[in-house]
Amino acid sequence: MTPNAPPGSGVNALRRHWLGVLARAPQDFLERHLGDLARGAHQWLRPVETGLVMVRARAGGTGQRFNVGEATVTRCAIRPDPAVTGSRQVGVGYVLGCSHRQAVLVALADALLQESDLHAHWYELLIAPLAQMQAHASAQQQAQTQSTRVEFFTVAREVGTDRGEEDAP
Repeated sequence: MTPNAPPGSGVNALRRHWLGVLARAPQDFLERHLGDLARGAHQWLRPVETGLVMVRARAGGTGQRFNVGEATVTRCAIRPDPAVTGSRQVGVGYVLGCSHRQAVLVALADALLQESDLHAHWYELLIAPLAQMQAHASAQQQAQTQSTRVEFFTVAREVGTDRGEEDAP
């Protein structure tokens, strides 16, 4: 297992982690590191296809589920050529949007990361820097959001009663 794995993670949780990181990765980053390998022959188990998924949410994070809308998703599944990549694993790629190339690159990275001999190399080359970039971007977004936060209060809270009336002596 990788030293930077999420706490309490088994093999499935670790794979979910790197697939999540890869799904949010910029295509140019993936192209720079995997572009030459992706040009090799691979076996298509699920050709690249684009479709819609329903996005659901919960009111307040814990309430009733409701449909927010639909999102475009592109997916594929490949078995890369072992002579080119050194991997015999099946890789899957799911990305938001309709970039067929990005889905193929994610699937290739998934296959490489599943190979025990190659995992450490590809984790350090792809997942570690991507996760760090994504955490930094998330922290910046949270800081920006926090700086625009508005605290609302009611007169009742200010006075100290729940009805907004002052207590009579």
